[in-house]
Amino acid sequence: MVSGTGRAIAPRATLVSDTLLDPAALFFVSYDGVVNNNSFQRDAIVTHAGHQYATWYTAGRNAVVARRRLGGAWEQVVLPHRLSIDDSHNVISLGISPRDGTLHVAMDTHDNRVFYVKSIPGLTTQALRWDASAFGAVQRTLDGVDLGDLSYPQFVVTPEGVLQLSYRTGRSGNGVNELAEYDDGTWRRLGAWSSATGEYTGPNGVVSTRRNMYLHGLDYDRSGRLHAAFTWREDGSGVLHSPGGLANHDTGYVHSDDRGRTWRNDAGTVVGTTGGTRVAVSSPGILVDRLGPDHALMNQESQAVDSTGAPHVVISYVPERFTPYVSDYAAQRARHARTFHLTRSGGTWTKREVPVPPNSTQRTKLVLDHADNAYLVMPRGRIVAATKASGWTDWAVLFDRPAMNAFGEVNVDPTRVAVDGVLSVQYQQASSGTTPSPIRVADFRLP
Repeated sequence: MVSGTGRAIAPRATLVSDTLLDPAALFFVSYDGVVNNNSFQRDAIVTHAGHQYATWYTAGRNAVVARRRLGGAWEQVVLPHRLSIDDSHNVISLGISPRDGTLHVAMDTHDNRVFYVKSIPGLTTQALRWDASAFGAVQRTLDGVDLGDLSYPQFVVTPEGVLQLSYRTGRSGNGVNELAEYDDGTWRRLGAWSSATGEYTGPNGVVSTRRNMYLHGLDYDRSGRLHAAFTWREDGSGVLHSPGGLANHDTGYVHSDDRGRTWRNDAGTVVGTTGGTRVAVSSPGILVDRLGPDHALMNQESQAVDSTGAPHVVISYVPERFTPYVSDYAAQRARHARTFHLTRSGGTWTKREVPVPPNSTQRTKLVLDHADNAYLVMPRGRIVAATKASGWTDWAVLFDRPAMNAFGEVNVDPTRVAVDGVLSVQYQQASSGTTPSPIRVADFRLP
């Protein structure tokens, strides 16, 4: 996209509002994160049909869903569920079915059965009352479809408006990714598509036979292709030079042109089918960036797809120039981790280091604007951007306000960017111990 003068539009992020969701939201730190803001929430804040929706846990541990008309005031509904355990994995994720206007809430799960709530039809598309009567009872299944013990429920919508749910069964180091689908008011389980088995030999010669695939995201492009970037995590620390590291390795990529039923590598070769032969560590042509397990590579960071259908991925790890073997994951990531942007052009993947260190153990979110400029929303809400015109090489800090006091990872709403060019960033302010703290939404005007 170019301006009226013919020049490429430069990225910018102008803060236009910062609204309060809750003055005293639940706060505790586990796994370096807080339960109200984690990168693997899909979504904690989302826009549909002129309204924006947000979710969090209150100081009393109650699950809340709020909505506002874009530019308006927030109104809240307290759901009949309280967080069951102090585990930052047990986030709340929202999904919207455009076909029947239902709002779906999946929450409070880390290797256990999901807590699930669904609204009445039309709640997100019609002028219906926003109160507790609009939501059904809390279930441990999806309307009777039992998914078993799971983690990381994430909703995604197909180009036809069918709502899908991605989730992991099993556990860290020995789990598989699965899909379920909601259509015509009915859920059905599509099955698993990634494999936990196969042999991986670490740099130290140790052979691992169990793992799980951690997704950086699932995103449909304008043509209907579903993109999935990921990293592998091995079971245990045997493949590591030091047990204080993180057994993640490599960045992989697959895509599906049939709504997640068949998975292909970059060359178009089928490497897996949902409910059939699964994408495995030995599948050909799926790695786009090779990296051993001794560098504290982060799992579940972020991805996006631009207007041409090209995937973009953000990853972070400790480069070898700082140490060949990470021995203290948290301390060394906070001191030495660097962020990298990966994208594909003309069939070739490129990776470039972002010259702004995250200074954190935590993850960065990636968003693209209408001109395909890339924005990285780093821990504590710092925003860094690069232009498409430069080939995403001219990274610069657009926003950095320590006074926001944002704790670690933040959540973003890319669906709103597509609607009105506003980037909404949901963040919780830092606290200590278990003292509740404010959770807020900062809105930035993009080009």
